Amino acid sequence: MNWTLAQRAHKMNPSVIREILKVTEKPGIISFAGGLPSPKTFPVSAFTAACEKVLREDGHAALQYAASEGFAALREM
Repeated sequence: MNWTLAQRAHKMNPSVIREILKVTEKPGIISFAGGLPSPKTFPVSAFTAACEKVLREDGHAALQYAASEGFAALREM
């Protein structure tokens, strides 16, 4: 896909945080950066179930643009 960007977009500097996080994705890298919890603590099964329920019951609305807080029905689960 060929994207046309505003001229000001070409002048933007890359995010320092984004560049740091790219390094942490490399195999063998152990990050001592603060704020990165252990993935083992993530409630993947519960999150999967919540997403499936919301998408099944109200998928079109859930995928639409919304407030930055996200889709209310998903937040309430």
